[in-house]
Amino acid sequence: MKPSQKTIDIEANRKDVKWSARQNSARVLWALLQPMFRFSPRPMWTWRNALLRAFGAEIGRSVRIFPSTRIEIPWNLQIGDFVGVGDGAILYALGAIVIGDRATISQNAHICAGSHDYRGRKMTLTKPPIEIGAEVWVCADAFVGPGVKVGDRAIVGARAVVTQNVECDWIVAGNPATKIGDR
Repeated sequence: MKPSQKTIDIEANRKDVKWSARQNSARVLWALLQPMFRFSPRPMWTWRNALLRAFGAEIGRSVRIFPSTRIEIPWNLQIGDFVGVGDGAILYALGAIVIGDRATISQNAHICAGSHDYRGRKMTLTKPPIEIGAEVWVCADAFVGPGVKVGDRAIVGARAVVTQNVECDWIVAGNPATKIGDR
């Protein structure tokens, strides 16, 4: 069967170079050392922060990241002071993720700075950055997609799906997330 012009070219996607040899080596090392992160006792915030810093993450003062948080590519993380990242949260930092001071990322929230260009046959990997402002609350099970900016003091409601920017002080909820109020 001859592929059409619209058929996804999986072979080309797999051959595409997505990471340098150095990045791949660091990713393997991070994967090998993740049990030291995941199985550390809950109150060992300083230990987990130090481990992330050793892999190039910028971690502020008094940051509390729970051991069950899943972090992909820590050197793409910049986290401000007094931030909390809850149980089971995913920081999928293929691109940069910046989290402002005093922000809270609740349990099972998914911050996803990676996708694919669906317009091309190769489905090329994309790494759009995410910015989460100061004093933002991303509630439980919420999803913040690639390239999104969440303004200072905004609230992303539980299980919201955010694919567009959120202005400062907005409260958004739903799928897709829409403004439901002001903070």
